Amino acid sequence: MSLATSPASHPADGRCPAGEDPAKRRQILDGARRAFVRMGFDAASMNDVTRESGVSKSTLYVYFRSKEELFAALIGEERDRYFSEVEALLVDAEHPQETLTRFGERLAKLVMCPEAMHAKRTVIAVASRMPQLGRDFYRHGPQRGLALLTAYLDKACEAGTLAIEDRALAAAQFIELATAGSLRRRFFDDEVPEASEAEIRAIVASGVRLFMAGYGARA
Repeated sequence: MSLATSPASHPADGRCPAGEDPAKRRQILDGARRAFVRMGFDAASMNDVTRESGVSKSTLYVYFRSKEELFAALIGEERDRYFSEVEALLVDAEHPQETLTRFGERLAKLVMCPEAMHAKRTVIAVASRMPQLGRDFYRHGPQRGLALLTAYLDKACEAGTLAIEDRALAAAQFIELATAGSLRRRFFDDEVPEASEAEIRAIVASGVRLFMAGYGARA
C-alpha cells in the first residue's frame, strides 16, 4: 500500500495529522503576529503567543519549536507575497521606463508598509545575538530581490533598451532610488505617517528619470 492511500495519511475521522492542520497553523501565526506587534519580539514569550492564538502550549510546540521559528515563518509569508507580486511586474524588457515605474511604486509600498518596517526593525534589533536570523532575512529577502531586478536589467540590455555594464550595481542603485529619503527616515522614527501614494509616486518618478538618464540606451 502506498503512503498516498495509507490509513495513517488519511485518518478515518478526517482530522489532519499533528502539526499539519493549516487552519490551526494560521491561528497560531495570527496570534504570534499580534503578540510581536503589541509587545515586541524580545518581550513576547511563547506563553503570550498561546494566549493570543487561543491554543494550548503543547499544540503550539507541535507546530513551532520557538518564537524565532514563529517569527521566521511570519517573515516567510510576507516575503512570498511580496515576490509573487513584484516578479509579475518585471516582464516587459522593451519598455523599461514604464516597467521600472510600476515595479518601483509597488516595491516602495511593500517595503515601507508598517508590517514590513516592524519586521526589519525586529531583525536589526536581534541580529547581533541571532546572526543566522539576520543572514537568512537578507539572503531570502533583499538579496533575492536584487537578483530578480538584475535578471530583468539583463533582459532589457539584451533587448537594447538599456545600456548597463554592472547590472547588479544598477539594480541596487534603483532600489535605493525608489525609496530615497523615505525608507531611512521610517527606520528611525516610527511616528512618521505611512508614505502616501503621492509621495511614493513622486519619489519613484524622480528615481526612474535619473536611472534612465544614466542607463537608457543611446540612439
